[in-house]
Amino acid sequence: MTDIRESRILIIATNGFEQSELMVPRDDLRKAGATVDVASQDGQPIRGWDMKDWGETVPADLKISAVDPARYDALVLPGGQINPDVLRADPEAMRVVKAFLASGKPVAAICHAPWLLIEADAVRGRNVTSYASIRKDVENAGGKWVDKEVVTDQGLITSRSPKDLPAFVAKIIEEVGEGRHDRRKVA
Repeated sequence: MTDIRESRILIIATNGFEQSELMVPRDDLRKAGATVDVASQDGQPIRGWDMKDWGETVPADLKISAVDPARYDALVLPGGQINPDVLRADPEAMRVVKAFLASGKPVAAICHAPWLLIEADAVRGRNVTSYASIRKDVENAGGKWVDKEVVTDQGLITSRSPKDLPAFVAKIIEEVGEGRHDRRKVA
C-alpha cells in the first residue's frame, strides 16, 4: 500500500493527447501530493488536442525509452484518438505498458487509451469501459464493456471521456492506496 503523498505516478503520451485527460490527472494527482512525471517518445514537450483543435504544450520529464517502471507506483494513459493510436505502435511505449501490467501496479486508461490495454492483451475477461466508439474493439479483444464513468478490475482503471475525470482521478488515488493487484490471466 502506498499513500498518494508518497507515490510516484507516470503518464506516457505523445502529440495529440486529449488535453484535459493528461492535464487534469497530472494536476489533481500533484495537488493530492503525488510526484507525477510525464514521458514522451523523445523526451520533448508534447502538444495536446483540445476537443476540436490543437491545444497547449506540456513539458516532458523524460523519454519513454528511459522509463524504469520499478520507480513508479502507477501508470496513467490519456486518450484522444491520436495519442493511443500512435503509442500502441511504439515498442518502447508498449514495453512500459506491459511492465506495469505485469507488475500488478494500477494502470489507468481513459477514452481511447484502452487501445493500449488491448494491444497488450490485458482486457480479455476483464470489466472495462472506454469511449463509446471503441466499444467493439474492447469486446473483440475479449473485454466486458461497461457503460459507467469509471470501471476498475484488479487495478485496471478505465473511464469513458473527459466528463468522467473527477471519478477517474479519485479511483486512481484509491487504487494507488490499495497497492499491487493480482492480475492472473482470465480466459
